[in-house]
Amino acid sequence: MNMRAAGSVFIDRHFHALTHRNYRYLWTGQCVSLIGTWMQNIGQSWLVLTLTGSPLKLGLVTACQFLPILLFSLFAGIIVDKFPKKNILLVTQSVSMILAFSLATLVLTNTVRYEYIIVLALLLGLNNTLDMPTRQAFNIEIVGKEDLMNAIALNSTTFNMARIVGPSIGAVMMAWLGAGWCFLLNGVSFIAVLYGILQIQAAPYVRKKTSREGVLKEIKDGIVYIARDPVLAQTILLVTVIGTLAFNFNILIPVFTRNVLQLGETTYGTLMSCLGIGSFAGALTMSFRSKRGPKVKISIMASLVVASCLILNGLSTSVWLCGGILALTGFFNIMFATNSNSNLQMNAKEEYRARVMSVYALVFAGSTPFGSLFAGYVADRFGANGAFVVCGLLTGILCLIIIWKFRKTGEKKSLEVA
Repeated sequence: MNMRAAGSVFIDRHFHALTHRNYRYLWTGQCVSLIGTWMQNIGQSWLVLTLTGSPLKLGLVTACQFLPILLFSLFAGIIVDKFPKKNILLVTQSVSMILAFSLATLVLTNTVRYEYIIVLALLLGLNNTLDMPTRQAFNIEIVGKEDLMNAIALNSTTFNMARIVGPSIGAVMMAWLGAGWCFLLNGVSFIAVLYGILQIQAAPYVRKKTSREGVLKEIKDGIVYIARDPVLAQTILLVTVIGTLAFNFNILIPVFTRNVLQLGETTYGTLMSCLGIGSFAGALTMSFRSKRGPKVKISIMASLVVASCLILNGLSTSVWLCGGILALTGFFNIMFATNSNSNLQMNAKEEYRARVMSVYALVFAGSTPFGSLFAGYVADRFGANGAFVVCGLLTGILCLIIIWKFRKTGEKKSLEVA
């Protein structure tokens, strides 16, 4: 067997979603765009900390970025159901590009102020409110149910490869040229994903039947549907805890680097890359086992390990030890997120899927304002190491309560194909 044939067999066995033409276009565009996104993420956090010196104000920026998701994501799920997802993504990705160029212009012209960053964060959050459930629900249209978990795992692989590369490039860029170039390159990177979306040719699923009682009734129906399914309900509750308390790295790592380790941008970028390396390994692991399907017990195990890692990171004062713990945290974070995402999509009926994923966006990203403000407040009072420990303890306790409550929940042996 030659190298090319061996490569084809490997892709077919472990990355089968890439055999779908439409998915290849979307995935390739994301490979470029997400590197820019991570450059902007670390650039914005360091910029805010440099301007204000306040962990709480940094937490407020993150809270503002995710506040619209908290307020409007349930409504977004209904909109996603009623319009072709390709068209929605073209709009949301274009808006993200414009916002990145706007922030770059403010920084490069030395006119940036904390208040402007808050406004741009709110606008980006409003845009992401529609973008997130659209991207989640679009996967199944372009790869089908059989390859859905593989596609989600590949998305995580891409996201976390970018989490390795993006912060590394961004840290060097900030040290040499300033944060403005991180935002500028992020804006340029959106060209790749827009081109990929334009090449997609897929028959869109648009739900034609709508409730006569209006939008609020449809939202209520979606929530009741989740509450009545123990697998969906347990998964959503675990995601709520992890999304609120365990995913505050954009706040805690820069503060930890600056105030605890007494180091600068390069170390910050390195620690974020360590988180990305672990996440990348976790995504690959989930991709290799994707044909086995999602399991509730994986989400349970991963949530408890993540809680333990947060506590250990708070007790660490060594750069290398912290980097190793963050890599382990990233590994189990992605195991948890990929498995939970797949569990929700594969167990939800087609007519409810967009609404289920809008609830997922609500609890995973919409809970971030509370988590960000809480982490920022605790870091302000007790330092970043104290915040890591407190968030880890609360994560572990709440996850154990949920696990006990749903201790009789069994795995679904078969999936209903809508």
